[in-house]
Amino acid sequence: MHASPLTYRRQIETILLGWGARIEAAAATADALLYAGISGIDSHGISILAEYDARRRNGWLDLRAEPRIMSETPASVLIDAGGGLGHWPGSVAMNEAIARAKSIGLAAASVRNSAHFGACGYYTKMAAEAGLIGIATTSAMMIRVVPTFGAEPRLGTDPFSFAAPGEEGKPFLLDMATTTVAFGKVRNKRNENLPCPPGWVLDSAGQPSTDPADVAERGGFLTPLGGSAENASYKGYGLAAMVNILSACLAGAQPITDPARATRPGGPEIGHFFLALDPKIFRDPAEFRADVAAFCDSLRATRPLDPATPVLVAGDPERAAAERRAKEGIPIPPGLAAHLQEIAREVDVPWLL
Repeated sequence: MHASPLTYRRQIETILLGWGARIEAAAATADALLYAGISGIDSHGISILAEYDARRRNGWLDLRAEPRIMSETPASVLIDAGGGLGHWPGSVAMNEAIARAKSIGLAAASVRNSAHFGACGYYTKMAAEAGLIGIATTSAMMIRVVPTFGAEPRLGTDPFSFAAPGEEGKPFLLDMATTTVAFGKVRNKRNENLPCPPGWVLDSAGQPSTDPADVAERGGFLTPLGGSAENASYKGYGLAAMVNILSACLAGAQPITDPARATRPGGPEIGHFFLALDPKIFRDPAEFRADVAAFCDSLRATRPLDPATPVLVAGDPERAAAERRAKEGIPIPPGLAAHLQEIAREVDVPWLL
Protein backbone atom coordinates (compact mmCIF):
# COMPACT_ATOMS: atom_id res chain seq x y z
CA MET A 1 0.00 0.00 0.00
CA HIS A 2 1.14 3.56 -0.79
CA ALA A 3 -0.45 6.72 0.57
CA SER A 4 -0.20 10.22 -0.82
CA PRO A 5 1.53 12.64 1.58
CA LEU A 6 -1.76 14.50 2.10
CA THR A 7 -3.70 11.34 2.95
CA TYR A 8 -0.86 10.07 5.13
CA ARG A 9 -0.90 13.27 7.17
CA ARG A 10 -4.71 13.37 7.37
CA GLN A 11 -4.82 9.81 8.71
CA ILE A 12 -2.34 10.65 11.46
CA GLU A 13 -4.20 13.79 12.45
CA THR A 14 -7.58 12.00 12.37
CA ILE A 15 -6.40 9.27 14.75
CA LEU A 16 -4.86 11.81 17.14
CA LEU A 17 -8.05 13.85 17.22
CA GLY A 18 -9.95 10.62 17.80
CA TRP A 19 -7.80 10.09 20.87
CA GLY A 20 -8.86 13.50 22.13
CA ALA A 21 -5.69 15.45 21.31
CA ARG A 22 -5.79 19.23 21.07
CA ILE A 23 -5.99 20.54 17.51
CA GLU A 24 -2.57 22.20 17.83
CA ALA A 25 -0.98 19.01 19.15
CA ALA A 26 -2.56 16.86 16.44
CA ALA A 27 -1.41 19.26 13.70
CA ALA A 28 2.16 19.53 15.01
CA THR A 29 2.45 15.78 15.47
CA ALA A 30 1.05 15.07 12.01
CA ASP A 31 3.54 17.51 10.46
CA ALA A 32 6.49 15.89 12.24
CA LEU A 33 5.42 12.34 11.39
CA LEU A 34 4.80 13.31 7.76
CA TYR A 35 8.34 14.72 7.56
CA ALA A 36 9.68 11.36 8.75
CA GLY A 37 7.43 9.33 6.46
CA ILE A 38 8.15 11.25 3.27
CA SER A 39 11.88 11.38 4.10
CA GLY A 40 12.14 7.60 4.36
CA ILE A 41 12.52 7.60 8.16
CA ASP A 42 9.75 5.04 8.53
CA SER A 43 10.65 4.25 12.14
CA HIS A 44 9.42 7.75 13.09
CA GLY A 45 6.51 8.07 10.69
CA ILE A 46 2.96 6.78 10.94
CA SER A 47 4.19 3.50 12.45
CA ILE A 48 4.97 5.30 15.71
CA LEU A 49 1.23 5.71 16.32
CA ALA A 50 1.17 2.09 17.51
CA GLU A 51 3.65 2.97 20.25
CA TYR A 52 1.79 6.16 21.15
CA ASP A 53 -1.42 4.14 21.42
CA ALA A 54 0.20 1.80 23.94
CA ARG A 55 1.48 4.73 26.01
CA ARG A 56 -1.93 6.39 25.85
CA ARG A 57 -3.57 3.24 27.18
CA ASN A 58 -1.02 3.11 30.01
CA GLY A 59 -1.94 6.66 31.02
CA TRP A 60 1.50 7.91 30.06
CA LEU A 61 0.30 10.65 27.72
CA ASP A 62 -1.82 13.71 28.45
CA LEU A 63 -3.23 14.44 25.02
CA ARG A 64 -4.85 17.63 26.30
CA ALA A 65 -1.55 19.04 27.57
CA GLU A 66 -0.49 22.50 26.42
CA PRO A 67 3.17 23.65 26.46
CA ARG A 68 3.92 26.51 28.87
CA ILE A 69 6.94 28.81 29.01
CA MET A 70 8.33 28.52 32.55
CA SER A 71 11.24 30.94 32.27
CA GLU A 72 13.01 32.91 29.57
CA THR A 73 15.84 35.33 28.81
CA PRO A 74 16.75 37.06 25.55
CA ALA A 75 18.88 34.00 24.71
CA SER A 76 16.91 31.12 26.22
CA VAL A 77 13.53 29.62 27.01
CA LEU A 78 12.44 26.74 29.25
CA ILE A 79 9.17 25.02 28.34
CA ASP A 80 7.07 22.53 30.30
CA ALA A 81 5.28 20.12 27.93
CA GLY A 82 2.69 19.12 30.53
CA GLY A 83 3.17 15.40 30.00
CA GLY A 84 1.99 15.41 26.39
CA LEU A 85 3.63 14.34 23.16
CA GLY A 86 6.74 16.35 22.35
CA HIS A 87 6.05 17.48 18.78
CA TRP A 88 4.04 20.60 19.67
CA PRO A 89 6.31 21.79 22.51
CA GLY A 90 9.36 20.84 20.44
CA SER A 91 8.16 22.99 17.55
CA VAL A 92 7.40 25.88 19.92
CA ALA A 93 10.84 25.55 21.49
CA MET A 94 12.76 25.54 18.22
CA ASN A 95 10.72 28.45 16.87
CA GLU A 96 11.49 30.39 20.06
CA ALA A 97 15.21 29.61 19.70
CA ILE A 98 15.15 30.66 16.04
CA ALA A 99 13.40 33.96 16.81
CA ARG A 100 15.84 34.80 19.57
CA ALA A 101 18.87 33.80 17.49
CA LYS A 102 17.64 36.02 14.66
CA SER A 103 17.65 38.88 17.14
CA ILE A 104 20.87 38.33 19.08
CA GLY A 105 22.73 35.65 17.15
CA LEU A 106 22.54 32.60 19.43
CA ALA A 107 19.77 31.06 21.54
CA ALA A 108 18.82 27.80 23.19
CA ALA A 109 15.60 26.18 24.37
CA SER A 110 14.93 23.33 26.78
CA VAL A 111 11.77 21.26 27.21
CA ARG A 112 10.91 19.12 30.24
CA ASN A 113 7.99 16.90 31.25
CA SER A 114 7.65 15.71 27.67
CA ALA A 115 7.35 12.50 25.65
CA HIS A 116 8.56 11.34 22.23
CA PHE A 117 8.91 14.20 19.73
CA GLY A 118 9.57 12.38 16.47
CA ALA A 119 12.71 12.69 14.36
CA CYS A 120 15.35 15.14 15.63
CA GLY A 121 16.06 16.28 12.09
CA TYR A 122 12.58 17.77 11.79
CA TYR A 123 13.60 20.50 14.25
CA THR A 124 17.11 21.20 12.97
CA LYS A 125 15.68 21.45 9.46
CA MET A 126 13.49 24.28 10.77
CA ALA A 127 16.64 26.17 11.78
CA ALA A 128 18.45 25.49 8.49
CA GLU A 129 15.44 26.69 6.51
CA ALA A 130 15.63 29.92 8.52
CA GLY A 131 19.28 30.31 7.52
CA LEU A 132 20.61 29.18 10.90
CA ILE A 133 22.67 26.33 12.27
CA GLY A 134 20.47 24.06 14.38
CA ILE A 135 21.16 21.43 17.02
CA ALA A 136 18.55 19.18 18.66
CA THR A 137 18.85 16.38 21.19
CA THR A 138 16.36 14.37 23.22
CA SER A 139 16.51 11.88 26.04
CA ALA A 140 14.56 8.65 25.65
CA MET A 141 11.59 7.11 27.42
CA MET A 142 12.68 3.47 27.25
CA ILE A 143 15.91 2.07 28.72
CA ARG A 144 17.32 -0.28 26.11
CA VAL A 145 21.10 0.24 25.85
CA VAL A 146 23.95 -1.21 27.95
CA PRO A 147 26.90 1.12 28.65
CA THR A 148 30.32 -0.11 27.58
CA PHE A 149 31.45 -2.88 29.98
CA GLY A 150 27.97 -2.93 31.57
CA ALA A 151 25.73 -5.92 32.19
CA GLU A 152 22.40 -4.06 32.40
CA PRO A 153 20.73 -1.36 30.29
CA ARG A 154 20.99 2.24 31.50
CA LEU A 155 20.45 4.40 28.41
CA GLY A 156 18.08 4.89 25.47
CA THR A 157 18.57 5.54 21.78
CA ASP A 158 19.31 9.19 22.73
CA PRO A 159 19.40 10.83 19.27
CA PHE A 160 21.27 13.92 18.10
CA SER A 161 20.80 16.15 15.05
CA PHE A 162 22.86 18.95 13.50
CA ALA A 163 21.87 21.00 10.46
CA ALA A 164 23.49 23.86 8.57
CA PRO A 165 22.23 25.83 5.55
CA GLY A 166 24.19 25.45 2.34
CA GLU A 167 22.87 25.18 -1.18
CA GLU A 168 19.24 26.33 -1.33
CA GLY A 169 16.98 23.45 -0.37
CA LYS A 170 19.92 21.15 0.40
CA PRO A 171 21.11 21.77 3.97
CA PHE A 172 23.63 19.51 5.63
CA LEU A 173 21.35 17.55 7.97
CA LEU A 174 22.74 14.88 10.27
CA ASP A 175 20.17 12.95 12.32
CA MET A 176 21.43 9.92 14.22
CA ALA A 177 20.71 7.70 17.16
CA THR A 178 23.60 6.98 19.51
CA THR A 179 22.78 3.28 19.08
CA THR A 180 23.60 1.17 16.06
CA VAL A 181 19.98 1.69 14.92
CA ALA A 182 16.92 3.41 16.35
CA PHE A 183 14.44 1.17 18.17
CA GLY A 184 11.79 2.08 15.59
CA LYS A 185 13.70 0.09 12.96
CA VAL A 186 13.63 -2.94 15.23
CA ARG A 187 9.91 -2.37 15.85
CA ASN A 188 9.25 -2.25 12.13
CA LYS A 189 11.08 -5.55 11.64
CA ARG A 190 8.87 -7.09 14.32
CA ASN A 191 5.71 -5.67 12.71
CA GLU A 192 6.58 -7.45 9.47
CA ASN A 193 7.97 -10.63 11.11
CA LEU A 194 11.42 -10.03 9.62
CA PRO A 195 14.83 -10.65 11.26
CA CYS A 196 17.21 -7.85 12.19
CA PRO A 197 20.63 -7.71 10.51
CA PRO A 198 23.47 -9.01 12.72
CA GLY A 199 24.81 -6.40 15.13
CA TRP A 200 21.55 -4.56 15.79
CA VAL A 201 20.34 -6.29 18.96
CA LEU A 202 21.33 -8.40 21.95
CA ASP A 203 19.14 -10.85 23.85
CA SER A 204 18.41 -10.53 27.58
CA ALA A 205 21.65 -12.37 28.39
CA GLY A 206 23.64 -9.85 26.36
CA GLN A 207 24.31 -12.27 23.51
CA PRO A 208 24.05 -11.27 19.81
CA SER A 209 20.64 -11.89 18.24
CA THR A 210 18.74 -11.20 15.03
CA ASP A 211 15.25 -11.61 16.53
CA PRO A 212 13.54 -8.21 16.99
CA ALA A 213 11.25 -9.74 19.63
CA ASP A 214 14.28 -10.18 21.89
CA VAL A 215 14.32 -6.40 22.36
CA ALA A 216 10.64 -5.62 21.84
CA GLU A 217 9.22 -8.34 24.09
CA ARG A 218 11.88 -10.33 25.96
CA GLY A 219 14.01 -7.76 27.76
CA GLY A 220 16.89 -7.66 25.31
CA PHE A 221 18.98 -4.65 24.39
CA LEU A 222 20.06 -2.44 21.54
CA THR A 223 23.78 -2.10 20.88
CA PRO A 224 25.48 1.27 21.39
CA LEU A 225 27.06 2.91 18.36
CA GLY A 226 30.18 0.85 17.78
CA GLY A 227 28.50 -2.34 18.96
CA SER A 228 31.23 -3.59 21.30
CA ALA A 229 34.14 -2.32 23.34
CA GLU A 230 36.51 -3.73 20.72
CA ASN A 231 34.76 -1.63 18.08
CA ALA A 232 34.81 1.56 20.19
CA SER A 233 31.29 1.42 21.64
CA TYR A 234 32.54 3.95 24.21
CA LYS A 235 31.95 6.56 21.49
CA GLY A 236 28.24 5.78 21.28
CA TYR A 237 28.08 5.51 25.08
CA GLY A 238 29.76 8.89 25.50
CA LEU A 239 27.50 10.57 22.96
CA ALA A 240 24.43 9.13 24.70
CA ALA A 241 25.63 10.53 28.03
CA MET A 242 26.16 13.95 26.39
CA VAL A 243 22.64 13.87 24.94
CA ASN A 244 21.15 13.07 28.35
CA ILE A 245 23.05 15.89 30.05
CA LEU A 246 21.84 18.42 27.46
CA SER A 247 18.29 17.07 27.20
CA ALA A 248 17.37 15.96 30.71
CA CYS A 249 19.82 17.42 33.24
CA LEU A 250 19.79 20.91 31.71
CA ALA A 251 16.00 21.05 31.44
CA GLY A 252 15.33 19.58 34.87
CA ALA A 253 13.68 16.54 33.29
CA GLN A 254 13.89 13.15 34.97
CA PRO A 255 17.22 11.48 34.07
CA ILE A 256 16.86 8.10 32.44
CA THR A 257 18.97 6.56 35.21
CA ASP A 258 16.65 7.82 37.99
CA PRO A 259 15.10 4.75 39.72
CA ALA A 260 11.96 6.81 40.41
CA ARG A 261 11.11 6.71 36.69
CA ALA A 262 9.69 3.23 37.15
CA THR A 263 7.14 4.40 39.71
CA ARG A 264 6.26 7.81 38.29
CA PRO A 265 2.41 7.92 38.02
CA GLY A 266 2.44 9.59 34.61
CA GLY A 267 5.13 7.31 33.22
CA PRO A 268 8.72 8.30 32.48
CA GLU A 269 9.27 11.88 31.31
CA ILE A 270 11.92 13.03 28.89
CA GLY A 271 13.57 16.32 27.98
CA HIS A 272 14.66 17.99 24.75
CA PHE A 273 17.35 20.55 23.91
CA PHE A 274 17.47 22.94 20.94
CA LEU A 275 20.06 25.45 19.82
CA ALA A 276 19.94 27.96 16.97
CA LEU A 277 22.97 29.93 15.79
CA ASP A 278 22.96 32.69 13.18
CA PRO A 279 26.17 32.62 11.08
CA LYS A 280 26.01 36.40 10.77
CA ILE A 281 27.61 36.79 14.22
CA PHE A 282 30.82 35.43 12.67
CA ARG A 283 30.72 36.33 8.98
CA ASP A 284 28.55 37.14 5.99
CA PRO A 285 25.76 34.49 5.97
CA ALA A 286 25.79 34.17 2.17
CA GLU A 287 29.52 33.43 2.20
CA PHE A 288 29.03 30.86 4.95
CA ARG A 289 26.31 29.11 2.99
CA ALA A 290 28.47 29.12 -0.13
CA ASP A 291 31.31 27.49 1.77
CA VAL A 292 29.01 24.83 3.24
CA ALA A 293 27.62 24.11 -0.23
CA ALA A 294 31.09 23.87 -1.78
CA PHE A 295 32.30 21.65 1.08
CA CYS A 296 29.36 19.27 0.65
CA ASP A 297 29.82 19.19 -3.12
CA SER A 298 33.49 18.29 -2.68
CA LEU A 299 32.48 15.35 -0.50
CA ARG A 300 29.95 14.18 -3.08
CA ALA A 301 32.68 14.39 -5.74
CA THR A 302 34.80 11.80 -3.91
CA ARG A 303 35.67 8.89 -6.18
CA PRO A 304 33.43 6.03 -5.02
CA LEU A 305 34.43 2.42 -4.51
CA ASP A 306 31.42 1.44 -6.61
CA PRO A 307 30.16 3.89 -9.29
CA ALA A 308 26.63 2.66 -8.60
CA THR A 309 26.94 3.86 -4.98
CA PRO A 310 28.12 7.49 -4.98
CA VAL A 311 29.34 9.30 -1.88
CA LEU A 312 26.50 11.16 -0.18
CA VAL A 313 26.25 13.92 2.41
CA ALA A 314 23.98 13.89 5.47
CA GLY A 315 20.50 14.86 4.27
CA ASP A 316 20.91 13.53 0.71
CA PRO A 317 19.17 10.17 1.30
CA GLU A 318 16.19 11.85 2.95
CA ARG A 319 15.82 14.38 0.13
CA ALA A 320 15.99 11.63 -2.48
CA ALA A 321 13.34 9.67 -0.59
CA ALA A 322 11.12 12.75 -0.30
CA GLU A 323 11.34 13.43 -4.04
CA ARG A 324 10.49 9.83 -4.85
CA ARG A 325 7.70 9.47 -2.29
CA ALA A 326 6.08 12.76 -3.26
CA LYS A 327 5.45 11.13 -6.66
CA GLU A 328 4.91 7.48 -5.75
CA GLY A 329 3.34 7.84 -2.32
CA ILE A 330 4.58 6.73 1.09
CA PRO A 331 4.72 2.93 1.49
CA ILE A 332 2.78 1.36 4.36
CA PRO A 333 3.51 -2.37 4.87
CA PRO A 334 0.50 -4.68 5.27
CA GLY A 335 1.22 -5.59 8.89
CA LEU A 336 1.37 -1.95 9.91
CA ALA A 337 -1.72 -1.08 7.86
CA ALA A 338 -3.74 -3.76 9.64
CA HIS A 339 -2.62 -2.51 13.04
CA LEU A 340 -3.40 1.12 12.21
CA GLN A 341 -6.79 0.17 10.81
CA GLU A 342 -7.64 -1.50 14.11
CA ILE A 343 -6.52 1.62 16.03
CA ALA A 344 -8.75 3.80 13.83
CA ARG A 345 -11.69 1.42 14.23
CA GLU A 346 -11.40 1.40 18.03
CA VAL A 347 -11.79 5.18 18.25
CA ASP A 348 -14.36 5.28 15.44
CA VAL A 349 -12.49 7.54 13.04
CA PRO A 350 -12.42 7.17 9.23
CA TRP A 351 -9.88 4.85 7.64
CA LEU A 352 -8.41 7.02 4.90
CA LEU A 353 -5.54 4.91 3.67
